[in-house]
Amino acid sequence: MLKRTRTQAKAAAKTASVAEAQDDLLSDDFEINDESADEGSEHGSDIPEEDIKRAIEAAMRGEILEDEELDSDELVPLSDEEDVGSEQEAKEEDDASKAGSEDPSEEDPDVDELVFTDSDDSEDGDSLFTVTGADGEPRKMRPEIQAGYESDSSTEEAGNTVGNIDLALYDALPHLGYDINGKRIMRPAVGKALDALLETMEGSEGYTGITDRNTGLDVKLSESELDIIKRIKRAEMPDADYNAYEDYVDYFSGVVEQSALSGATEPKSRFVPSKHEQKRVIRIVRAIREGRIVPNKPVSTQSDNKRLQHYDVWENEVAVPDHIMNIPAPKMSLPGHAESYNPPAEYLPSKEEEEAWLAADPEDRDRDFMPKKFASLRVVPGYSDLLKERFERCLDLYLAPRVRRNKLNIDPESLVPKLPSPQDLRPFPTKCSHIMRGHTGRVRCLHASPDGNFLATGSDDGTVKFWEVLTGRCLSSVPMPEKEPVLAVRWSPNAKVGLLLVSAGEYVYLMTPPLLFSDEIEMETKQAIQTGYAYQAQQTQTAAKKEPPCKWLKPTDSQQDQGFLLVLAVRKQIKQVDWHRRGDYFSTVCPDGSASGILIHQMSKHASQAPFAKTKGAIQSVLFHPTKPVLFVASQRYIRVYDLQKQALQRTLQSGVRWISCMSIHPGGDNLIIGSYDKKLAWFDLDLSPRPYKTLKYHTKAVRAVQYHDRYPLFASSADDGTIQCFHGQVHSDLSKNALIVPLKILKGHAVEQSLGVLEICWHTKQPWLFSAGADGTVRMWT
Repeated sequence: MLKRTRTQAKAAAKTASVAEAQDDLLSDDFEINDESADEGSEHGSDIPEEDIKRAIEAAMRGEILEDEELDSDELVPLSDEEDVGSEQEAKEEDDASKAGSEDPSEEDPDVDELVFTDSDDSEDGDSLFTVTGADGEPRKMRPEIQAGYESDSSTEEAGNTVGNIDLALYDALPHLGYDINGKRIMRPAVGKALDALLETMEGSEGYTGITDRNTGLDVKLSESELDIIKRIKRAEMPDADYNAYEDYVDYFSGVVEQSALSGATEPKSRFVPSKHEQKRVIRIVRAIREGRIVPNKPVSTQSDNKRLQHYDVWENEVAVPDHIMNIPAPKMSLPGHAESYNPPAEYLPSKEEEEAWLAADPEDRDRDFMPKKFASLRVVPGYSDLLKERFERCLDLYLAPRVRRNKLNIDPESLVPKLPSPQDLRPFPTKCSHIMRGHTGRVRCLHASPDGNFLATGSDDGTVKFWEVLTGRCLSSVPMPEKEPVLAVRWSPNAKVGLLLVSAGEYVYLMTPPLLFSDEIEMETKQAIQTGYAYQAQQTQTAAKKEPPCKWLKPTDSQQDQGFLLVLAVRKQIKQVDWHRRGDYFSTVCPDGSASGILIHQMSKHASQAPFAKTKGAIQSVLFHPTKPVLFVASQRYIRVYDLQKQALQRTLQSGVRWISCMSIHPGGDNLIIGSYDKKLAWFDLDLSPRPYKTLKYHTKAVRAVQYHDRYPLFASSADDGTIQCFHGQVHSDLSKNALIVPLKILKGHAVEQSLGVLEICWHTKQPWLFSAGADGTVRMWT
C-alpha cells in the first residue's frame, strides 16, 4: 500500500468540474458512475468518493486539505487491478449489508429524522411530534412557539443561536454550528476579493467592512450611527443638538442703578440659623466627647519622618499634550505708575488718605499696597507681601474654575421696565413754596380743610395752629386744655360744617376755629353738635349700668370761647383718629388699650362702641373704606379687613414687613399703601392678591407717613431721613391692567432732629400741592 500524497489530492480535486461540484453541493447528493470510476481507475486515480466530496468543498472555500484529513490513508497499487476490483466489490457488499440493517432514508447521520405520530400521542390537546435524538432514541417535541409583538422574545432575535461558544472550532467546516434543534447553520456564501474591493470603492449605504463572526454577514450601520462614530473620533459631543458652551447672559452688571431690578422681599431663610449646620456641630461635639475625635492631637515622630522625606515630584513626568478643553490661565496685570519706586506726585497719598487706608478693612481698600517714593532703586526694601501674593496667585490658578465666556453687551436699561418720563406726568410738586414757622416743638400732625383754604397743624408744644394756604400766614393758635402734645388732627369731610377733630393725650376735642368760617357754617356746626345732647340724655335713662367705653363731656365756658364744642374722655392715650366719609362717625386708636383699642363714635347721638372685645396685637392704624361699609385695621404685620354690615372678617392682607407705621386707602377703594419702620412702602391691589403688588425701598430710614391724593394719580411717602418721595400711581379701571407706579421727585428741605425727620404729610384737596410737618418745628408747602 502506498501513501497518498498532497499532490495526488490536488490532482483529484482538479479533475472534477467546478460547476458540477457546485450543483452537487447544492443538492447535497453525490453519485459516482461505475463507468467513470472504472475510467478513473484506468488512469491511476482510484480515490474514494467521500474524499473527492471533501476536496471539492475545500476547493470552493479556497482551502487545501492535508493528508491526515482524508478518510483513506492508503492507496492501492495501480498494477493490482484484480485486487482493486475484488476489494471494491467487498466494500459494496459491506455497504449493502449495512444499508439493509439501517433505515435507507437516513443519509446524513447528523440530521435527525422527523417521524410524525398520530393525534393520540398528544398531551393536553397540543400536537406533538417525535424526532430521533443524538442517541438514536425517539424524542417527543412540541412545535416552536411563535412569539408575538407583545412578547419579550420578539424584541431581540439573534441571527445565530449557537450560543456563547468558541467559533474558531468551526473555521475549517462549512457550517457555523448547530441550532436548538440540532440542525446545521450553514456559513453564508463569501464573495471574492475583487467583489469586496469593488464594494469598498463604490461605498454602498451602511458599508463598514466589518464581518459579524456569529453570523458571517457584513455589519451595516445607519447614517445616525455613522455620524455618532465620526463625532466621537473628532472628540465632539455625540449629540449634534447639544451645546455645552452657551452664551453667558450677564443680567446684573456692576452699574449702580437708581432703582432695584428686583423688588422681592428677602427670604426668611437668610436670617434663620441653619438646622443642618446645628446637627453637624452636635455630631462633632458628641464625637469629641466619646473620644472618636481628638482635637489638637500631637503628631507622631514617624509621621514627621515620612513627611520630611524629599523626593522628586517630576521624576517620572511624561510630556502630555494639552487637552482640547484646556484653557490657559489669565495673565497677571502689569504694574502701573503707583507701583514704581519713584511714582509721580499725584499717585502719592496724603496723610489723611494714608490713615483712611490703614483704618479700612483689607477687602475695602482700593489697592493692596501703599505707594512710596525712594531716592534710588538700591534703597528699595524687600516687599513683605510677596509670598502672600504668590500664594494667593497659586490658589487662584488651581482652585478657581476657568470658563470662556462670550459676554453679551446687554444694556441694563433694557432690563428695567419701560416707564414714561416724569416730564410727561405733570403736575406734581417740585419745589417748596412756603415755610410756616411758629411751633416751638415737633409738628406731629396736619390736615387741610375740605375747601382747601385752611391748614390745621398740631405740635408737641400743646397747640393747634390754623394757617392760610395761599399766603402761609398763621390765622390763630389754640392751646389744648391739658397742655398735652397734639398727636392727630382731622377735618370733617362734610363741607357744610367746619368741624375739626383733635386728639391730645386721653381726650378727643371737636372744635370750630373762631373767625375762619361764615356764620351760617358755624351755626350748622353747633346745631349738629347740640342734637346729640338730647339723644344722650334719653339713652342715659334707658341704658344699663354697664360702664361706657368713653365719656361725652360738655366743654367749659372758657373752652367754648376758644372754639371747643365737645370733649370725649378715653382711658388711654389716643394715637390716631379718622372720619367716616359722611362725617357722622369717626374712629379712635389706642395702641395701649385692649378692649378700648379701637372705638367707633357717632357724633349725632353722642354714642361710642367697641366693635372688638379683644384686639390681635398692637393696633397701628384704622381707616374707613371710601365707598363701602368696610373697616381696615392694621396691626404690626397684618391688615385685617372687616365687613361692618355682616360684622365678620372679610380677608387678611400679609404685608411682608416687620412693623407697619402708617396706612392710606386709594379714593377708588381697590388699592392700599402702607409704610413700615423697616424703610419699605408696599402697594396692595385688593383685587389681585393678599400680598403686596409692589414693594418699594427708596428711603434710608423708617417711613413715617404715606398719603394718596383724592383727585390726582399721585401718592407720597415721608421718612426719618428728612426726604419726601413723590410717586405717580395710575390705577386703571380695566382689571386686566396693573397699576402704573413711576417715581417722580425727591423733596428735601426738612432737617433731621434727634433721628426724626418728616413726621406727617397731607395733600391739598383740590390742587397737586403737598404739605409736610417735620421734627424741626416747621411746616412746608410743596407746589
